[in-house]
Amino acid sequence: MSPATASKALSKYKVLDLTRARAGPTAARQLADWGAQVIKIEMPESDLAPDFMDRHSPDFQNLHRNKRSMTLNLKSPEGLDIFKQLARHADVIVENYRPDVKHRLGIDYGPSTQSIRASFMAAFPGSARTGRMRTAPASTPSSKGWAAI
Repeated sequence: MSPATASKALSKYKVLDLTRARAGPTAARQLADWGAQVIKIEMPESDLAPDFMDRHSPDFQNLHRNKRSMTLNLKSPEGLDIFKQLARHADVIVENYRPDVKHRLGIDYGPSTQSIRASFMAAFPGSARTGRMRTAPASTPSSKGWAAI
């Protein structure tokens, strides 16, 4: 059964959603709501609960509506290979990993990912891309702390 979407405007686009928490999933949800074929890549539950919340909660359901999902362990060679196969057919990749994590996994947008066909890669790292904070994990509380809010 295909998900009901508010629009078909982006129906020709394939999107891989590697996001967690809030900003990234919201952006990918908008693409899904506009008809894009979004596949949410979830990490194995042994690592952390999905998106820091119960997958059956209303918040999780709202953030990930109109998306398909699959579990991939990007830390394993097999999982990374499957991701790269999917990425060869994706138009957009949305992620919010820290820059060092993308580089370590080999999925940063650069020479190591030339086989990825995606013409657009949206990143929501949560912290700086350069400087001393670039490897710091970010969430709403930590971001407010940095900003002294």
